[in-house]
Amino acid sequence: MVLKVVSATELRVGSYVFLEGEGYCIKSIEVSKTGKHGASKCRMEAISVIDGKKKIIMCPGHERFEVPMIDKRKAQVLSISGDKVNIMDSENFENFELNINEEIKEAIKEGKEVEYWDIEGNKVLKRVL
Repeated sequence: MVLKVVSATELRVGSYVFLEGEGYCIKSIEVSKTGKHGASKCRMEAISVIDGKKKIIMCPGHERFEVPMIDKRKAQVLSISGDKVNIMDSENFENFELNINEEIKEAIKEGKEVEYWDIEGNKVLKRVL
């Protein structure tokens, strides 16, 4: 697991972070600086890359977060069964099964090419190409 570590004040909208072992995308961040001897505080709203859950985090500005390495790959759809899709990676020909997102459910068909993300071992189907 290769990760980069950054402080909370270095994060920007659109950055990815690891929170409780899951990848999240930062949707908004507010940094407030307090008085003479106080530390800066950060309020972040993040959405899970895997299941879309929203999380709000308050933390000191010096707190450090891990940034996951996201591997974006292409694959071909082999079969569809209910809410699952069986795909084959275009580079290493590995077969595996993923859940179908509600946004792409109508567009996904057998034989089509899709993009999936490998986020530190968690695979997520993102879009139809």
